[in-house]
Amino acid sequence: MFEKLVDVERRYFDLEGALVDPAVIANRKEYVRLSKERADLEEIVQCYQEWKRVAAEVDGHKALLDEEDEELRELAKAELPALRQQVEALEAQLRRLLLPRDPNDDRNVILEIRAGTGGDEASLFAAQLFRMYGRYAEQQRWRVEMMSASATGLGGFKEVIALIEGQGAYSRLKFEGGVHRVQRVPVTEASGRIHTSTVTVAVLPEADEVDVHIDEAKDLRIDVFRSSGPGGQSVNTTDSAVRITHLPSGLVVACQDEKSQHKNKAKALKILRARLLEHAQAEQHAEVAENRRSMVGTGERSERIRTYNFPQGRVTDHRINLTLYSLDRVMDGDIEPLIDALITHYQAAALQAAS
Repeated sequence: MFEKLVDVERRYFDLEGALVDPAVIANRKEYVRLSKERADLEEIVQCYQEWKRVAAEVDGHKALLDEEDEELRELAKAELPALRQQVEALEAQLRRLLLPRDPNDDRNVILEIRAGTGGDEASLFAAQLFRMYGRYAEQQRWRVEMMSASATGLGGFKEVIALIEGQGAYSRLKFEGGVHRVQRVPVTEASGRIHTSTVTVAVLPEADEVDVHIDEAKDLRIDVFRSSGPGGQSVNTTDSAVRITHLPSGLVVACQDEKSQHKNKAKALKILRARLLEHAQAEQHAEVAENRRSMVGTGERSERIRTYNFPQGRVTDHRINLTLYSLDRVMDGDIEPLIDALITHYQAAALQAAS
């Protein structure tokens, strides 16, 4: 580990030198790339330098144990345990920081929420989950853009797709994908029986054009049609809705929320790229995913990952056996405790695998 840290520190100082080079400053693309690489290494280097400082203090205190001055020896002996604990904590942090980063962590997110079993109740809960993630995004100062929605008459969603733009959006939301189960008495239930419904959430990293090559002339079939459903005077009067079929994979994406056919096409392509990127990365990392699955479960969308029990006011994440009795706050976007616990859990699993 420490050989790697020496290399990381050397690279960090090399980057600092490069970033004051006039030739690099003049090349904006190269400057941005090197700046990002330096920023990615900064926390590791700062932690390593702190470790070196504290480790030197430990060595200094050990040397004082051989001093003739008894008072100095006792002082060194008293301070050593705390310093050793600090060294151990910094080493644990360094191991965590050296874990391979998910290359998608800094990407924006395509969030897809779909009603599952439960009819109208599932659609209503889909709308509530969308609001929950929207409120969390507000707290993080991220931007949320509706990409596509299929609304129901009761204020729910059969399906809603949104783009969430912000620093670290994917790194914070990537463990939210899966089946979310709700247990409560529906408003329409006269007898007061508790119903169980499900909603599926997918969290995809937004793909850049360079990540997924699409030959629009050969790979896509683009159909236009008239929008349907609520939407004002222009609905059903112009062919503004767009359906894109990716012929090589068979993936189909439709968008009709915008009045402009051009805007609907752009949104549909953005969703399509995200799905194709996810598919490509899943194939590339199939072997790694199989190893990870044996350690931490599959995490696939077919699994029930979380239950929201309204009568008991609790939320339970089944992957980490965490239960919070703060359902109202969670539904209002306070999902940070869940997200932090999930990140800690998966980091611990990755550390165990690495060791």
